Amino acid sequence: MTRKTIVIDTNVLLHDPDAIRKFKDNDVVIPLGVLEELDGMKKLSDDLGKNSRYVIRYIDSLKESKQGTLHSGVPIENGGTVRIHVDNRSIEKKPFPLPMDRNTNRILLAAYQIKEMGQDVVLVSKDFVMRVKSEAIGIEAQDYENLKESYAGMYRGYRKLEVPKRDIDLFYKDGFVATDMEGLAPNEYCHLVSVEQSSAVVKYNPVLKRFDPLIKVPRDIWGIVPLNVEQKCALDLLLRDDIKLVSLIGQAGTGKTLLALAAGLKKTFDEPVYNRILVSRPIMPLGKDIGYLPGTKEEKLFHWMQPIYDNLEFLCQSTGGPASGAETQKWIMESKKIEMEAVTYIRGRTLPKMFIIIDEAQNLTPHEVKTIISRAGKGTKVVLTGDPTQIDNPYLDKDSNALTFTVSKFKNYPIFGHIFLEKTERSELAALAADIL
Repeated sequence: MTRKTIVIDTNVLLHDPDAIRKFKDNDVVIPLGVLEELDGMKKLSDDLGKNSRYVIRYIDSLKESKQGTLHSGVPIENGGTVRIHVDNRSIEKKPFPLPMDRNTNRILLAAYQIKEMGQDVVLVSKDFVMRVKSEAIGIEAQDYENLKESYAGMYRGYRKLEVPKRDIDLFYKDGFVATDMEGLAPNEYCHLVSVEQSSAVVKYNPVLKRFDPLIKVPRDIWGIVPLNVEQKCALDLLLRDDIKLVSLIGQAGTGKTLLALAAGLKKTFDEPVYNRILVSRPIMPLGKDIGYLPGTKEEKLFHWMQPIYDNLEFLCQSTGGPASGAETQKWIMESKKIEMEAVTYIRGRTLPKMFIIIDEAQNLTPHEVKTIISRAGKGTKVVLTGDPTQIDNPYLDKDSNALTFTVSKFKNYPIFGHIFLEKTERSELAALAADIL
């Protein structure tokens, strides 16, 4: 394999601060413009600041090497080298075709200059426009693939199986049915059907190699009744205390957040399983975070959390009726058993015996979701909800976001469960819009 010179864009290091060490047996170059962008972000209190500081500290540690310098290249443990590139216009054999009015073009200039020196250069960037400009000036460009998993081939957590009627009859008779089917994941749900129109919804038990029944639930959970098989399976996952991590993926109106919140209310208020509910969403503003808004933290968060409050209001009205719904919601909020928090402020906390709901998790990076899940203390359950096809983060896509990544990495562990919800149940209009728009 030909050794290449990898020029890394800033967004790659913000997405994965360990990216420098992921290019085995290649030479990694960090343009001075990238270093300056990281330096400008290091004081931020969010994950961008955290990742910037991490990368800067790692680069600074390389100065201690006795085998090279950051200007000439420092060997690292993966067989590659790392160096900082400073612009040097004297090495250009022909004029650089892009204006120097923005830092992205100065980063491209670094790649251009290195190619002019005769090296085999690849620019790695999460920015599509950056990659297009790179290829336009004759430099190979690639997306950063290390933390990517295929959304199209994602494990869905649910499948329909045609089986003999006797298997379904045995299931109803004995409460389970053995199976030797290969390829089933722990906690995968199956809708068993026969040609005689018999059916049963079951959950795979990998230890006993059999299909088990779903747990029995009351007629409704805080006024909510599952409207389809997928929702029934999702609610089963949410109510199982032995499953500590659940992901629910689906388009708008499939009931992801509503089901998660209803299960959290049941497990916190009706059963003393969890002490509190923590609901959080990534803050994805246009350029500024909630610190720029006036008021207390709660007042700042109110608008970002409005979808959660809407769902809570619906649940309170469903269980107590329109007349007492507002009073029920007030009682819930005054109980201090439900907390709204921005994802930014979860880092550093330890969260024991809590029912944690991370809504819109598709806007998180794999490193951010790792930070959140690792906050879970003893007795805590974490629920991730979202839609990887609706991403607001400019450097994530349906293959590189936290939800897709988490499902791929956890699907073979009994502590995890996942359901891909496909049917919109919000309204006839919402379902039609999801299909045709």
